[in-house]
Amino acid sequence: MTQAEAVVDEDWEYRRVQLPPGLSRVTAAVQLSIQAEFSGWELSNVRLYADGTRRVWLRRRRSRAGVGLPGLMT
Repeated sequence: MTQAEAVVDEDWEYRRVQLPPGLSRVTAAVQLSIQAEFSGWELSNVRLYADGTRRVWLRRRRSRAGVGLPGLMT
């Protein structure tokens, strides 16, 4: 995966990922499944361009656990 970009709003966290041309559909699905399984991301939008590049938007709910507690990463 290349060129990750993140956007955060009140309830959701979004991440744009660009998959290179030539990457098979199965390989792209496996990479996105790994992100979903281990990082909590879900698929929001996929665009396939004429050159074979895929731009994917992933999203996940922002964690409210630990807000305001020092030393905890959310």
